[in-house]
Amino acid sequence: MDSSPSLYLVSSCLMGLCTRYDGKLKASSPCRSRLQGHLWIPVCPEQLGGLPTPREAADIVSGNGADVLKGQERVVTKSGIDVSEAFIRGAEQVLAIASAQPVAGALLKSGSPSCGVSQRMGVAAALLHAHGVKLEEF
Repeated sequence: MDSSPSLYLVSSCLMGLCTRYDGKLKASSPCRSRLQGHLWIPVCPEQLGGLPTPREAADIVSGNGADVLKGQERVVTKSGIDVSEAFIRGAEQVLAIASAQPVAGALLKSGSPSCGVSQRMGVAAALLHAHGVKLEEF
């Protein structure tokens, strides 16, 4: 671990805040351990984009978050409502926070249509990645 604390963005849900789509609290012990001794700013792109908690589950139809940002793909709820604009707006808000602070990186929620990194990159993750923010997934 670094001797001086670094500043990270972190998916709010990983820290046990009530931001998950289903309103459940599911903190990540590995993420909390990773952040020990560091400073962090909790972010939820979906809430920052104007979506409520709880909210209907949503996913990227096909492709990934970069495709959504280009307008080539959509994020839709299970009942078929297009929430792409809210996801993009939230991603832009997270990027604004990252740009305003000297962040060392972002620790994001795996499998999320906003924050996922490895399986299929989410909308916020894709925007942060495109702007050179180091991403880790939990």
